[in-house]
Amino acid sequence: MAVCLMYHRRKSRRPRYYRVELSYDLFDNISVLCEWGIAGGRGCESKVTFSNLREASVAADRIRNRVQRRGYARLDRSLAVA
Repeated sequence: MAVCLMYHRRKSRRPRYYRVELSYDLFDNISVLCEWGIAGGRGCESKVTFSNLREASVAADRIRNRVQRRGYARLDRSLAVA
């Protein structure tokens, strides 16, 4: 449904990523899926289910804002091509 992909580039270290996704599950609930880790490696995941879209989008925005305060930035088109 909606995906936000963010990266944190660090000098002399591999970049880290954080992905936040809103999606429907089999029972018509909205899920906020989060995945994070080192780029190219195995990541960690979490999933929280909500009964309506408004609560899920507010939760996803809070997560995205918290991650951006930690230094992550949204993926640019120029980075995706490289």
